[in-house]
Amino acid sequence: MAKPGIFLAFNLMQTYERILLASHGTQGARAADAAAISLCASGATIDHLEVVPDLWKGMMGDDWLNNASTRDIFGSYVESELGREVQQHINKLENESAKKGIRYNPIVVLGKPAESLLDQAAKHKYDLVVIGSPRPRGETGLRSRMHLDTLARGLSIPILIVPYPQ
Repeated sequence: MAKPGIFLAFNLMQTYERILLASHGTQGARAADAAAISLCASGATIDHLEVVPDLWKGMMGDDWLNNASTRDIFGSYVESELGREVQQHINKLENESAKKGIRYNPIVVLGKPAESLLDQAAKHKYDLVVIGSPRPRGETGLRSRMHLDTLARGLSIPILIVPYPQ
């Protein structure tokens, strides 16, 4: 069994049978998607973990949502938008995986990214975890950080952190 930690060097020419991909559709995550697919053998499996950060739960208490009706309407809107974005990402990865003969399993959870990844990694015997690198400073978007120190302490399998595309 591999030692816990972040593995910076491993054989990128090797193909893997079971990969855990943590990805959410952003530009950096799409680079991780492509890397995971390219590293899979035909007939391999990608378990795609898409974590909806639990910070969305706290939005329902904002002061401007000053009555139950407004809160419910806003909550339904947020859920439908998140659901639509997640489903588009799942559909794209499912199609790309199918073209290469890869089994694809989407897993969508609400929670903290690192903790959710560790929970999923404990459920199966994965050969590799693939994630995108943090978004560079100045790039717009939600900052739902994957805490790499948490992963380094908690994973017992190699992790590939795919660089942000230039």
